Amino acid sequence: MEQPQAETAVRLPRIAGNTDTSLLKIIALLFMIVDHVGVAFFPRVMELRVFGRIAMPLYAWCLVVGSEYTRNALHYAFRLFILGVISQPFYVMALNNTWTSFNILFLFCIAVLAIAGIKAKYYGSQYWAPALCILLLQYIHVDYGLNGLLFILVLYAARRSRTGLAVAYLAFAAYWGSISFPVSSLFGVSLSFMNQGVLGTVKGVFFQMQAFMWMSLPLILISTRSNVRMPKWLGYGLYPIHLFALILVGLIAGVPLSDFIASLAKI
Repeated sequence: MEQPQAETAVRLPRIAGNTDTSLLKIIALLFMIVDHVGVAFFPRVMELRVFGRIAMPLYAWCLVVGSEYTRNALHYAFRLFILGVISQPFYVMALNNTWTSFNILFLFCIAVLAIAGIKAKYYGSQYWAPALCILLLQYIHVDYGLNGLLFILVLYAARRSRTGLAVAYLAFAAYWGSISFPVSSLFGVSLSFMNQGVLGTVKGVFFQMQAFMWMSLPLILISTRSNVRMPKWLGYGLYPIHLFALILVGLIAGVPLSDFIASLAKI
């Protein structure tokens, strides 16, 4: 992802949230690994999936920042597409998916193109570019799908105001939570009390699975200065690497050969 350079003479666009994207990608990677370990090895441990909700919004925000600062959106989208192609076999094997279900890097590629169209305003591309991307997601199955794209576009629209970003983010978390499934307990503690009282319904919606994305919001709103810098390819390039590592762990841990062959057959 293109990083903003402090020494550049060009005036960079103003972004209200955290632009320390290398640090955010490291944090996102850690929580994505937690989530995918839950998917691959401990599907009954709901806590792993809950904390995994932190990852996608951080990556989505990094993509918004990258789209704002990149000098060439097509190159940015092409990198994501190539990494998506490389990741696809590992995505199928590690997470028990099928070839017709595409990994999240394809969603990010589509989102970059949608934002590029909005920025370019080329013969009304601020309208037809995102519309075409939304239409495309009606015909292909990509991880996080249409809701993922809409979430990224909401973040992009709210990027100039911390207050607007927080409100839009929480509103989308509530919406996404309302169409997700409830989490009844965490670490053995029942969450039924969240549905009680005058604001029970409002509180309860934020404890639906996908709504737990609200846990990422402070990291997006609060600026950090870690001075960590990742090469352009590495931030998202760690995605296929971690999937490959999950496959190796599964084989070392003794996943039945029949299961492994069945996952290969899906490619």
